[in-house]
Amino acid sequence: MIELRNVSKTYPNGTKGLDQINLKIEPGEFVAIVGLSGAGKSTLLRSMNRLHDISEGDIRIDGKSITQASGKPLRMIRRDIGMIFQSFNLVKRSSVLRNVLAGRVGYHSTLRTLFGRFPEADVELAFQALERVNIVEKAYARADQLSGGQQQRVAIARVLAQEAKIILADEPVASLDPLTTKQVMDDLKRINVELGITTIVNLHFIDLARSYATRIIGLRAGQVVFDGPVSEATDERFAEIYGRAIDQEELLATRLPGPQVLEAKA
Repeated sequence: MIELRNVSKTYPNGTKGLDQINLKIEPGEFVAIVGLSGAGKSTLLRSMNRLHDISEGDIRIDGKSITQASGKPLRMIRRDIGMIFQSFNLVKRSSVLRNVLAGRVGYHSTLRTLFGRFPEADVELAFQALERVNIVEKAYARADQLSGGQQQRVAIARVLAQEAKIILADEPVASLDPLTTKQVMDDLKRINVELGITTIVNLHFIDLARSYATRIIGLRAGQVVFDGPVSEATDERFAEIYGRAIDQEELLATRLPGPQVLEAKA
């Protein structure tokens, strides 16, 4: 479980990034965080794994304070948290396989990983992760030879190889076309359902949040202004989150068929 207790983040210029956030996210949930640019979505997500330090409050992962942790305890908590970025964060000149094996760094000494000496079991785990996102045929290709969608699926495979219990995805499809967006979101949803990995995704488009999440959290000016199941995320609720009526173009921008994993179970 992820728990945020009275979490605030104030930047050096005095701007409030987060303002008294209280949240509990249960294991296995698929949560979408929505809101305008600057609402605090990325700050919230990055605070959960200490990429950003908070100014007040406490964040606990499975009962352990990541806010107070340091050294080995902090590394152990972070090992369970996988991060996916809008910009993919791959080593472009390295092979896909080596990028996925980077997910195993937290399990070995710095010297071993520096020379790329991963055990055979880790290599097998990396191949399994690539198979799960249907990109195993690119294992020996350089990352910079892949399309944006393929690079994002490599980033997802890296998190799987990490054996993370939590996936934090910060605008993972913002730079992708609609078809590739669907493929990446389908992968995240399937992993969430099949493996039970808690998944928290920052999303810009409303329809994606409605199609894939089980719970939506709306942020406005660093505060939670909506937190509830998708069934309660009406257009009126979104208008409250965004501070204005929702334009139909925003609703149609990523109007795609629902996730394949749900169609398969229908």
